[in-house]
Amino acid sequence: MKKIVKAAFIFLIPTVFFTACTNDNLVPLYEEQKAGKIVIRGYNAMQDSLQIAVDGKILAVDAKHDAFVKKIEKNHEFVFYGNSGKTVEVINKKTKAVIHSYLFTSVKPVDTLSFYAKEEIWVSDVLSFKPGTLSATGRTGYKFIFPAINKYSKSGYTGALDAIIRKVNGEQVGKCENITTTNFSTFAEYPFSLPPIIDIELVKHGTNESYITGQRVIFRTVMQKNKSSLIVFEEKPNETGGFSHVEGLINLTDYFSF
Repeated sequence: MKKIVKAAFIFLIPTVFFTACTNDNLVPLYEEQKAGKIVIRGYNAMQDSLQIAVDGKILAVDAKHDAFVKKIEKNHEFVFYGNSGKTVEVINKKTKAVIHSYLFTSVKPVDTLSFYAKEEIWVSDVLSFKPGTLSATGRTGYKFIFPAINKYSKSGYTGALDAIIRKVNGEQVGKCENITTTNFSTFAEYPFSLPPIIDIELVKHGTNESYITGQRVIFRTVMQKNKSSLIVFEEKPNETGGFSHVEGLINLTDYFSF
């Protein structure tokens, strides 16, 4: 009897070992592990608070809160198993709608999620953009992005735009080219002068033609001395929900450290 038990035990050892190392498809059960980290930097200008979920699990802001308002700063550490990724979702807490979803993989185990959120406006990868560097003191500079173009104008134009920058006397002092929905324009800088008021006209790239047929689109603003800005354009509606004008009051350098 002892010989039979001993033989069975000897047979069992390789069987257990083989089962632990493989499954039905001969894939190791104990996958490679790699430490991962997501650096989350954002700004929520929406009326509703935002939640951030990793693989369906809501991240806590602190011991009492699970939703973000205004400035968002959160580092999330985890483990990648094999080639699996991590799905990160930005969620409107009130409506439960997924606003944006991102996939992070072990190819870049330490990665950054950065965004600016407002009703109808979303700027991704904010920290991948940089303000232009002013060449001297006493100057001002701009880059522009237009994530929600055609929201109200319904212009039908989907190409890039240029922003022609003029003083109130009509003198052109700068031009930012290739404004799109996802990327900032080229950088334009010029000397600060009084009065500190400039007009910015939006035209189709490479032309002097408005992106809205039959209507000039001009935004007036106050230049700021010794400041390089990242401006987000947004269309504004009139009383009936049609197009009224363009504003450029959102400056991402006011919300993020670059």
